[in-house]
Amino acid sequence: RGGEEAEELAAASIEFEIVPGISSAIAGPAYAGIPVTHREHATSVTLVTGHESDETTGIDWQALAHLSGTIVFLMGVANLPMIVRKLREHGAPASRPIALISKATTAQQHTVTGTLENIAQRATGIATPALIVVGGVVQLHEAINWFESKPLFGKRIVVTRAREQASELKRLLEEAGAEVVQFPTIEIAPPASFESLDRVIGAIGDDQWLIFTSSNGVDSFFARLRHHGKDSRCLAGVMIAAVGESTASDLRGRGIEPDLLPEKFQSTALLPLLDEDQKGIRTAVVRAAKGSDELIDELRRRGSEVDLAIAYETRRVATSAADLHDIDIVTFTSGSTVDNFFEVLPDKTIIDRAMLASIGPTTSDAIRRHGRKPDVEAENATIAALVAAILRACDVRT
Repeated sequence: RGGEEAEELAAASIEFEIVPGISSAIAGPAYAGIPVTHREHATSVTLVTGHESDETTGIDWQALAHLSGTIVFLMGVANLPMIVRKLREHGAPASRPIALISKATTAQQHTVTGTLENIAQRATGIATPALIVVGGVVQLHEAINWFESKPLFGKRIVVTRAREQASELKRLLEEAGAEVVQFPTIEIAPPASFESLDRVIGAIGDDQWLIFTSSNGVDSFFARLRHHGKDSRCLAGVMIAAVGESTASDLRGRGIEPDLLPEKFQSTALLPLLDEDQKGIRTAVVRAAKGSDELIDELRRRGSEVDLAIAYETRRVATSAADLHDIDIVTFTSGSTVDNFFEVLPDKTIIDRAMLASIGPTTSDAIRRHGRKPDVEAENATIAALVAAILRACDVRT
């Protein structure tokens, strides 16, 4: 209808611009593994407005029925019985392949194939909007069906991570075919006061150890470092510990290779790697305002002088639960995403049948505190590992 809309705008003297794109008549079939042309099946394609394909239109059914190429009917589901009847009345064989592609290119895409003889029965109740494709190219659907065969196709997966940090997880899940429901339960915000962080930065040369417990801590620490006109050179001589592979990766991005990196994404996993006798050792721990004090308490028990640097805080986000339906998997990347998700969840039965996926042991413990057992736990604390664990779990369940 682009031409009709352009005519109306021109008649009203309204300036407009036409941005060319790929027609749904080509893109939709392509997503269903049906190329509209193929050297062995069709060298031409004919587009027909399906919702106007009634008895009164001037469609040349005789010509359509005898075409050797592909026919694509747009918006013709309501007229499917009539379209099939007209083609057969004018000589199209009952065995001619036909496909209906519902909600093409979306996570709800559904393709039904058959012949002119049986498609009306097979496609009963198919959702609109839908395309109708007629011709030999339909036979390629089974071989080229790349989209609907993705490992997470048909899965609705909730991402609870802060929206500004969710892009990588969302991208990887969507690349695997999932329908992603963004349901951020937290946002990352500056701390109420930079006093503790500024104190640590000001005396950083006196510390033997600087411990980062998250990527957010790394980002906030170096942002504050720049605020004071300093950079990573001021960390010369300081040993660096990172909790989690993603934290270590962020440090490496700033030219710093961590001296300690525990296998588990738990701050307490550092304890076996640190000396039992911490007397005379100054340690700074960079973390969120809310967090476990177990690491700090144990280091102090061992004799270390520990400074806590509050680099950021997580705040609960007010989110509507309206999209939390037909959920297959819920992903959690921190204990705070777990706690806030269950706080805003109006009814726990909504996720009774959903898998809960955790990025690591601390997050898994938070899930258990809410009476559920994590179904999936990443082997290491990275987004890629979390997605890999989900893929393995779904493959086992399939």
